Amino acid sequence: MTSLAFAATGAAQEAGATHLMSLVADQVPSRIFAKDPTLWGADAEAESAVRLGWVEAPEVSAPLLAEIIALRDELRAEGINHIVLCGMGGSSLAPEVIAATAGVELGVLDSTDPDQVRAAVGDRLSTTAIVVSSKSGSTLETDSQRRIFEQEFTKAGIDAASRIIIVTDPGSPLDCAAREAGYRKVFNADPNVGGRYSGLTAFGLVPSGLAGVDIAALLDSAEEAAEMLRDDDVDNVGLRLGAALGGTAPLRNKIVIVDEGSGIVGFADWAEQLIAESTGKQGTGVLPVVAEPASPEVGAGAADVLVVRLVSGDADVELGENEVSIAGSLGAQMMVWEFATAVAGRLLGINPFDQPDVEAAKTAARGMLDATPAPTPALFTDGAIEVRTANHDAGWLAGAATLAQALTVLAGALPADGYLSVQAYLDRLAHASMAEIRDGLAEATDRPVTFGWGPRFLHSTGQFHKGGPAVGVFLQVTGAAAQDLAIPQRPFSFGELIAAQAAGDAAVLADHGRPVLRLHMTDVAAGVAQLQTAVAALAGRPFDA
Repeated sequence: MTSLAFAATGAAQEAGATHLMSLVADQVPSRIFAKDPTLWGADAEAESAVRLGWVEAPEVSAPLLAEIIALRDELRAEGINHIVLCGMGGSSLAPEVIAATAGVELGVLDSTDPDQVRAAVGDRLSTTAIVVSSKSGSTLETDSQRRIFEQEFTKAGIDAASRIIIVTDPGSPLDCAAREAGYRKVFNADPNVGGRYSGLTAFGLVPSGLAGVDIAALLDSAEEAAEMLRDDDVDNVGLRLGAALGGTAPLRNKIVIVDEGSGIVGFADWAEQLIAESTGKQGTGVLPVVAEPASPEVGAGAADVLVVRLVSGDADVELGENEVSIAGSLGAQMMVWEFATAVAGRLLGINPFDQPDVEAAKTAARGMLDATPAPTPALFTDGAIEVRTANHDAGWLAGAATLAQALTVLAGALPADGYLSVQAYLDRLAHASMAEIRDGLAEATDRPVTFGWGPRFLHSTGQFHKGGPAVGVFLQVTGAAAQDLAIPQRPFSFGELIAAQAAGDAAVLADHGRPVLRLHMTDVAAGVAQLQTAVAALAGRPFDA
């Protein structure tokens, strides 16, 4: 049987004492598994009615296994052993975690950065097949990625259609176009599952299974967890986690997620998008913060922080005050966190299945592409970094003439209950070390700091940034690509697309009254090093390159 273990202290434990009895009395677990759309109120009922398919994903997805394995064997027999996933948000994060945890290579292209895209299409193209994942089929990033791969396959003398596998909702524009184009295989996912809840559907299983993961075992553990989660019982692990996430009083709305040897690689990144996009709306919500065991937020004891530790089942974990620990296999954990997020949504009084503010950034980006406005002049340039703000009134940055001063001003704009969000529109593989500034900023500001790679975070945490509590300040980092890359049959390039996505999101954040500091690196490698040094100085410690 799947082993799930949960423990809580302080406010999280008190939340259970406050809410578990009523959640059980209201039969919330069994009603979730009965797909009762009335659990989140009348305003959410229409959306919930078509978004609860995830509760039966392990069972519904089982018939896909034979098709996936058969296709994997066909591809391998043809010498095709390198699978690349083109997807964004929920379509990419779940397969990435599944493959990494299994120790299986899966290429993930979830960026429009020209350098990252070029590296992906230039890696073992002759033995590559791509999985293009999009619920609607209209995702601009994914469409652009498919176009460049299709072009490069054809240039190399490869039948492009034979190397393209599609995962999409039945009847979507992509579904129709893919079948007409004669692509290798089209897998239809359950349309009654939202993207961030889709890890155990075709969106998570197809790329993972083609890459070589034992997806049958993943589904088995998820199904066993589902049997436990449907019980109307105060010991229900998902119910207890949901109470901790959404039921503390006063609400501890910064959820710091730390991996303490769970054996699940990158799970916190997947949980981040699930929680942030599901709960960050109507001015409320809980903000997940992906951290390390030694990160400043973990031991700070802030009144608005709850620490969640991901542990292994046999670990003897000593929890501090206001902490949670949870253990379980990957499939079980995915079911538990989806269930707990739905429970938290009920306690928070919001609809956990919509994402009303995600489209705003997409619309703004399209507007930037159509209008192609001239770049906003930099307020000043420091070394390899041009400094701007997205806010119409740049007065909040008055007096700043260096990068260090601008960072200090941004830190000073943080409310007492605020958070700092770093958004890096860069090649996340080539510049992975950029993420190291997160801890330094947390130490310097004494507040929680999130770090997201653009544009992929727009499909997840971007919802919380606009729809959640208005207490965030934003550090956006962009960079000049070594060489731009054209998008086939499009009037704009990848470089123009990622620039528009960054500018569009910054504009929407500014329109919501959030302070946005924009840093553009004219030389990315030099700019990253310069920013790392500046953050280290802000935190009062030397930077060790």
